[in-house]
Amino acid sequence: MGYDDIIEHLGGFGPYQKRIFFLVCLPAIPCAFHRLAGVFLLAKPAYRCLLPFENANITTYNDLPISAWNVSYPVDPGTSKWSTCQYLDANYTEDYLHGGVPANHSIRCNKWVYDKSRYESTTVTEWDMVCNWSWLKATSDALFMVGVLLGSIIFGQLSDKFGRKPIFFASLVIQLVFGITAAISPEYITYTLSRIIVGATTSGVFLIAYVIGMEMVVPSYRLITGVVSLLFFSVGYVLTTAFAYYFTNWRHLQIALTLPGVLFMTYHWFIPESGRWLLSKGRKEEVIINIQKAAKENKVTIPSEVLQTLLIETEVKKDDVKTEKREATVFDLFRYPNLRKKSLIIFFGWFTNSATYYGLSWNTSNLGGNDLVNFAIFGAVEIPACLFLLVTLNRWGRRTILCGCMLVAGTMLLLTIAVPSDQNWLIVVLAMFGKLAITSSYGTIYMFTTEQFPTVIRNVGLGASSMVARIGGILAPYIILLGDIWTPLPLNIFGAMAFTGGLLSLLLPETQNKPMLETIEDGENFGKKKDPEAVEKEN
Repeated sequence: MGYDDIIEHLGGFGPYQKRIFFLVCLPAIPCAFHRLAGVFLLAKPAYRCLLPFENANITTYNDLPISAWNVSYPVDPGTSKWSTCQYLDANYTEDYLHGGVPANHSIRCNKWVYDKSRYESTTVTEWDMVCNWSWLKATSDALFMVGVLLGSIIFGQLSDKFGRKPIFFASLVIQLVFGITAAISPEYITYTLSRIIVGATTSGVFLIAYVIGMEMVVPSYRLITGVVSLLFFSVGYVLTTAFAYYFTNWRHLQIALTLPGVLFMTYHWFIPESGRWLLSKGRKEEVIINIQKAAKENKVTIPSEVLQTLLIETEVKKDDVKTEKREATVFDLFRYPNLRKKSLIIFFGWFTNSATYYGLSWNTSNLGGNDLVNFAIFGAVEIPACLFLLVTLNRWGRRTILCGCMLVAGTMLLLTIAVPSDQNWLIVVLAMFGKLAITSSYGTIYMFTTEQFPTVIRNVGLGASSMVARIGGILAPYIILLGDIWTPLPLNIFGAMAFTGGLLSLLLPETQNKPMLETIEDGENFGKKKDPEAVEKEN
């Protein structure tokens, strides 16, 4: 008898489990705030060089008459627009500004004027992260994802050692402290370091809460609960737009996005420790208390002999674990040819999904049009994308959904190269469908990966896949930065990656309705093309 049998005795997914699951899903909302806030915290409004005769304290972006732009800024040959990083080396008299002959030489500027019609201030406008310093913006987003990567490793290990509940609350406290620290940062380095730590805590909060929820449901409910938890993240995505609309000062926005985390401090009295973790640590009395509490709320009775059987079998399993010869490592994924091939394809899929998902999410302000509207649309499409998985994933198969969604995403993004520059709305529509498809793909690859790796190496495989995904997220801001060279380039890079990943996924075996793999040998043989002579001998 296992813990899943106890959950069945509790009613499968009764009122107790539903209440706890709902509560642990809510922290996904502020985690979405922090992961996506960079779109507005690091927003880059329209800007131009501050001219020698202008007073930076009183000048606004639109102060300069259109006639003066022709004699103030050189035309960038790449974009055929006025340069935002240079101004003409001239004597800026009234006569020159109103009909003078444009100077031939230009000077690189070190002060800028920003359009404040949408944003009162952002980190970009406060610390001048434009032109030669544009890389600082991309680096801040990339380092945030480094924090997410480190957090998934550090907080994951700590939660396995000290328990889900204490590390969950520690993550919340750290998130609050450094979320506020980021808001009051006097300069770029403090802000970026604080955001790295906040990024790490999003893993601590979201992943641990996700694990608590998943560990209290039976396998038949894991598809539904997994997708629903993603829906809460999508709700946070959309709500970020509302915060950005009301708070146009980046410091106020950062504080507003951080403070909702205070509400989850009350969870100390409502969220129990994971029963599975307590069993693994031999804390039997606490397990019994939690089970009895759940049984009372679900209005069921757990026979005492069932509890005793669970505790006895848990002790036997712990003794078996102690006698195992060797724990599986990430190197076992590459030790055998078929398992190596599948692992590399899966890793590329995770890398592509993460890079494309965050790349599209963070690139909304570069698509043209209204930043808020674009961002809200890209968040809203995640809801039908998740619902699509609930309807199709157990009907059409994992490989079909993964391959189809990645091919659709890739096709939509690659088509943007053919859109005329004056049809910006069409680029937004294509990118929107690309975002919808890659969201479904991202949700699918979690389950598909779990079923591809055998039990003895499943956690190692998922952990390695997650690390590769974070690398994709780290590189995404630099791919977006290439849009300064050619606007459609980031979307086309993401599209090419997604299309390639979709084709490669066809090389993976389908896992729908297949038994879970247990050993390394199972993993190596699964999906392996057999030699015709061997097949004939088997027959």
